[in-house]
Amino acid sequence: MQDHEIIDLYFARNEQAITETDKKYGADCMRVCHNILCNLQDAEECVNDTYLHTWRAIPPTRPNSLRAFLCRIARNLSLSRFRDLHRQKRNRDLEISMDEVAYCIPAPEDNLYELSAHLSDFLEKEGKIDRLLFMGRYFHGISVSELAKRSDMAPNAVSARLYRCRDRLRAYLWERGYEV
Repeated sequence: MQDHEIIDLYFARNEQAITETDKKYGADCMRVCHNILCNLQDAEECVNDTYLHTWRAIPPTRPNSLRAFLCRIARNLSLSRFRDLHRQKRNRDLEISMDEVAYCIPAPEDNLYELSAHLSDFLEKEGKIDRLLFMGRYFHGISVSELAKRSDMAPNAVSARLYRCRDRLRAYLWERGYEV
């Protein structure tokens, strides 16, 4: 089933929309949630919460990319759940990944729509490997060691590429009037 057909089911308030969403994007949502939470049961709960949030958001929202829309919701819910579950004991790797990118992205009070457009433009101009590493690390929460395995690179090489990519992003945003 095509995305626009699934979205039309949401607009018609047809519960089949959730079934079709799960068939088409359930594995993607599960991967995002599990990469952050590292617990199958918690990840399954977040995926189910993702469907509930999607049901509430569509309508009125009509996303351009249903996959990106779902993954963003799944990621945000997983991060919230992670923080709730680990207030005392934090997963060091995820905490580090958020700290790594925090120095090159402006404070959240800036225009987020404009900032996300600049981030998308920046990533489009990056090479395929750097783009995949950046998205894997900072959007999906994949560890450097796992990224190294997936990309057949040494962990130090992945870290170095991510560092240079963050520097380029900071310079790119600075040229557009953003200060970190």
